[in-house]
Amino acid sequence: MLRKVLHSKIHMARVTAALPHYIGSITIDADLLGQTGMRVNDQVEIANCRNGERFETYIFRGEAGSRKIEVNGAAAHLVERGDRLIIMHYALMTDDEYRHNTPRVLVMREDNTVERTLRYEPNA
Repeated sequence: MLRKVLHSKIHMARVTAALPHYIGSITIDADLLGQTGMRVNDQVEIANCRNGERFETYIFRGEAGSRKIEVNGAAAHLVERGDRLIIMHYALMTDDEYRHNTPRVLVMREDNTVERTLRYEPNA
């Protein structure tokens, strides 16, 4: 059996742009993708900490070092520049894969730099 479980998360990232006329997705700085293991076209669920909106989309790669967190397309109507987001990336895993899964979490500063990195232990 496969279960959908947390793979990685970017916690409290600040929206740098909301672009409703851009083709859909969320653009994330490539450095952050590398640090979490998230990939271009992976599906993510996003929670807006200001208004409680939750939505799903897929990832576009932003320029490395740009600190970009841009919400594009229809979902751009659910955020405003400056909003804080929780970006959750899930994976389908067997029970054995789950036992070895330690989701990586980036806790972000106001300027979209990484304050600290956490690992969630499945059996803690």
